[in-house]
Amino acid sequence: MIKTKYDWKLSPTVVDTSFLKMAKKKGLDELSAQLLYARGVKDEMQLQSFLTPSIEDLHDPYLLQDMEKSVARIRQAIENGEGILIYGDYDADGMTSASIVKETLDELGAESIVYLPNRFTDGYGPNLSVYKYFIEQEGISLILTVDNGVAGHEAISYAQEQCVDVIVTDHHSLPAELPEAFAVVHPEHPDADYPFKHLAGCGVAFKLACALLDDVNMELLDLVAIGTIADMVSLTGENRILVKYGLEVLKRTQRLGLQELAQLAGLDLANLTEETVGFQIAPRLNALGRLDDPNPAIELLTGFDDEEARDIAQLIEDKNTERKAVVQAIYEEARTMVNPDNPVQVLAKEGWNPGVLGIVAGRLLEEFNQPVIVLNSADGLAKGSARSTEAVNMFEALSPHPELFVAFGGHAGAAGMTLEIDKLEDLAEVLGNFVKETVGDKRQKPKLFLDEALELSQLTLETIKGLDKLVPFGMDNRQPVFYLQNLKVVSARVMGQDNSHLKFRVNQAGTELDVVAFGQGSQVNEFLQVKDLELAVTLSVNQWNGNTSVQLMLVDARVSGVQLFDIRAKNLPIPAGVPAISNQADEDVAVVIDVPESLEILQDLFEGREFQAIYFKNDIKKAYYLSGYGTREQYAKFYKTIYQYPEFDVRYKLGELANYLKIPQILLVKMVQIFEELGFVTISDGVMTVNKGAAKRHFEESTIYQALRQEVKFQELMALGTVQEIYQAIRAKEVAPEEPASGEDA
Repeated sequence: MIKTKYDWKLSPTVVDTSFLKMAKKKGLDELSAQLLYARGVKDEMQLQSFLTPSIEDLHDPYLLQDMEKSVARIRQAIENGEGILIYGDYDADGMTSASIVKETLDELGAESIVYLPNRFTDGYGPNLSVYKYFIEQEGISLILTVDNGVAGHEAISYAQEQCVDVIVTDHHSLPAELPEAFAVVHPEHPDADYPFKHLAGCGVAFKLACALLDDVNMELLDLVAIGTIADMVSLTGENRILVKYGLEVLKRTQRLGLQELAQLAGLDLANLTEETVGFQIAPRLNALGRLDDPNPAIELLTGFDDEEARDIAQLIEDKNTERKAVVQAIYEEARTMVNPDNPVQVLAKEGWNPGVLGIVAGRLLEEFNQPVIVLNSADGLAKGSARSTEAVNMFEALSPHPELFVAFGGHAGAAGMTLEIDKLEDLAEVLGNFVKETVGDKRQKPKLFLDEALELSQLTLETIKGLDKLVPFGMDNRQPVFYLQNLKVVSARVMGQDNSHLKFRVNQAGTELDVVAFGQGSQVNEFLQVKDLELAVTLSVNQWNGNTSVQLMLVDARVSGVQLFDIRAKNLPIPAGVPAISNQADEDVAVVIDVPESLEILQDLFEGREFQAIYFKNDIKKAYYLSGYGTREQYAKFYKTIYQYPEFDVRYKLGELANYLKIPQILLVKMVQIFEELGFVTISDGVMTVNKGAAKRHFEESTIYQALRQEVKFQELMALGTVQEIYQAIRAKEVAPEEPASGEDA
């Protein structure tokens, strides 16, 4: 069954003639101009800023709180030869942030060490034991945190007590009280009003680098682009400038490690986009921190040794492959533990890798559209990640219950937590009650905003070229999603190593385009047969064999009315988990497996029940539609033959008789029953005797014959009719006109 994942909301087409004229002068087509206007770009200044982002428009880094103080302290440390620790994070944003600061300090001649905490041994943010080690063993006297620090009170207080200054550069949500650091550089610092609040950790690190260098080092922007895209922050304002220029730098990057990583991943850096970074580069960097020590990433991003870069790139590629396998294994295991009747899913098991549980929770959320918490249990504690729907604010639901947790943090859609195992039931109850109180028992699908309703003929390479002026796409400037309807699927095939993906071709008024649907390979037959198909798609360019064409990427699909699917062919399996019509009463999907004796039986099974989808397997155990109900000649030949024998053993000789008469045995059995009903023969203990004095009667008088004729006709419908014809026949009983009452006109 093709089941929509989202609640579709088609944005109204907004037309402002003066804006369209202005946008046209700037080189925008009408579609792109309408998209921009609908997203809040409504005057010439905003339009100019959006279309031509300039490095000159970056804000003065000294507008950030404590920037001047931080720069002075770092320069002092460099002049005095002090040991500087750059303390980062284990994700792509933290890796790039640390690399940006390292390269800047190297350029200034500083003595610095980079350390990225291990997710499993150090946890997130400043770690007291790590700080102690570097202060006591490495002689560090200045610590720079990047992409972390605002929540590191204990470790930072310890360092300051040891006369080791800590400069925090971070972008995460500010706590009620800031740590007692030497300086806190944060775009949302309460004592400053920095013009742009949404920098990623690498963006804040880059602002520090600009202040230290008194210049914008363009060669750092490839790292900024990776970290900013990976952290999914708003791609507006400064971030749009940084990413747009950063992608250009990344296309020609001289970083050996990135070149090696791209080669192993089969990426063409010269033609990369923000999607390449978000779906290919960032997950590979993150895989290292999810499964192992993240520190080799620094050498990958900043090193100059060819062989070492190649080795680290291979390590990361291997870890990414391992990450996929670990995620799939845990997902499959966790999925068996899901109880769809529960308002939330709290799943915990020993041995699950904590580094990937957020990914697993996200996949389960997408599939079941419920808040999901996935935890690894060990040593009496459960530690893991949560993901939630748009309608359920996870932070609001759980933050009022600190008694449940050893540690908890997060926001509306995601959270991380550690709690005692014996409090798991309490956690499920608290979250479940919150869900019932806020959204009730009915699950709400996430909203999908569709930008425009278009025809296939409007989706051309020129359309994509026009939309390219709106890139990079991301948070707050999402890739446009278009609504298509009245489509006919003309072909479909599975693809991918495990046939998990789908590619199908749609036609509309003579225009045909390919659609790629990731993860939909199992529904190839559904897409081939579906009627009244509607699609939500994004646009992409497909280059193959020297040809360039438009390719649609499926976001969601839906079908109006009941979906009817023909799986009568031997090679088409019954869909997993789909109930038979004969033994389920409350499902919205069903399959007719075995054909009953009559249409009326099937009509009774369907009566009063509505299904969103019906699969017709239609197995026929006795195929009377192949043998028919017998011709006049067959009945005459049968009677003439048995008339010659006073007795005939139907138990053992019927097969021989069928061969002799060239009548299918299943039909011959019926003919015997018909003759017995009409009194032509009697049967006792398996022996048939002809009643030679029987009155003449026509075989069509037999009720068995009449029932056989109806069964043959019904079987012909079930075996040879279209699924639409079958469905119409089943529902005919419900729509048939009522018999007029006595005395009324018919």
